[in-house]
Amino acid sequence: MLRKSLSAFIVVCMLFALSASAGLAQDEPLRVVYVVNGVLGDKSFFDSGQRGVEMAMDEYDIDVNTIELGIDPANWETGLDDAMSDTDSYDILIVGTWQMIEFLSRRAHLYPDKTFVLFDASALYEDATACVDGCTNVYSVLYKQNEGSFLAGVYGAAMTASGGEGFNDAAILGAVGGQDIPVINDFIVGYEQGACLVNPESQVLVQYAGGWNDPARGKEIALAMYEQNADMVFQIAGGTGEGVFEAAAERGRFAIGVDSDQALIIQETAPERAERILTSMMKNVDNSIFRAIGLYLDGELLVGQAEALGIAEGGVGLAYNDIYFAGTPENVQELIAAVEAAVIAGDITVNSVFGDEPATVGQGCAAMPESEFDASMYLGN
Repeated sequence: MLRKSLSAFIVVCMLFALSASAGLAQDEPLRVVYVVNGVLGDKSFFDSGQRGVEMAMDEYDIDVNTIELGIDPANWETGLDDAMSDTDSYDILIVGTWQMIEFLSRRAHLYPDKTFVLFDASALYEDATACVDGCTNVYSVLYKQNEGSFLAGVYGAAMTASGGEGFNDAAILGAVGGQDIPVINDFIVGYEQGACLVNPESQVLVQYAGGWNDPARGKEIALAMYEQNADMVFQIAGGTGEGVFEAAAERGRFAIGVDSDQALIIQETAPERAERILTSMMKNVDNSIFRAIGLYLDGELLVGQAEALGIAEGGVGLAYNDIYFAGTPENVQELIAAVEAAVIAGDITVNSVFGDEPATVGQGCAAMPESEFDASMYLGN
């Protein structure tokens, strides 16, 4: 009798354990710390992350503490170390960017009962000296910025070919990067390929600002590109890119924003600049963070590995707002929709600086992958 009772007890315990693993019961609010290796207010990348945790606050029972480490990189490692070691303050710690990869990877094993979310970068899972235990408590989310930027390149080249007001006859676009680093170059190679898909004579002017919080420098570079007949400049430079929007408004040209829907963010405070941002390449950090927190609460977060989100997964794409629809001819809108569908279907392979056959910035249209997609069907040329 005792044996039967003990067996029944074990079965009940097993069932309880299985049900607990399917979702995490919340007796108290989930504690989330969002660490920013910079400052909020960039109207782009870090602000998108903040929106993500705020979305989660609205949906779930969580408490959020955002820690801004400032713009001096010398403070980032110690700042992250302090945040991670304050174990009474969080269940999940969220941090992003390639600069924080090693700092997080080397410390994650010290806090095995905590979960870490690293966005826009991957932990060093295969490096046993960095990830001592394989970083099994770290979930990394990557974005296929090359795919989203490919759409931006298609868009820019199609608008240049449209002959609309503010566009000249030259097939020239611009791109301002914050730094000459792989993730930024992944944007640029996709952008260049998209432009070449539309027009094999396309030229993309590329320059790096050397930093992320210098709008004056961004404006200077963009003005020079507009002087060289670029119709549209893609800003991939964080706060530095705000200067690109100033330049576009001054010269009556156009810009493409990055990471967030930047036109809508500044529409009330700077409408004359907002109307020059015809679209933005959305790296949906907000959606991915919201998604990660939901998966954690459901017990389904893929800790111990990286996940890449592209157009198909809603990780990247263009901003479709009133400015886009008012300023974009219908045939260009149809082209963008068709290109999106072709990428999702696998009919177009987008270049990347990552992988076995990395692309390089400035390789020219002649070196682009062949594609059967015919953009001229939509543009009438």
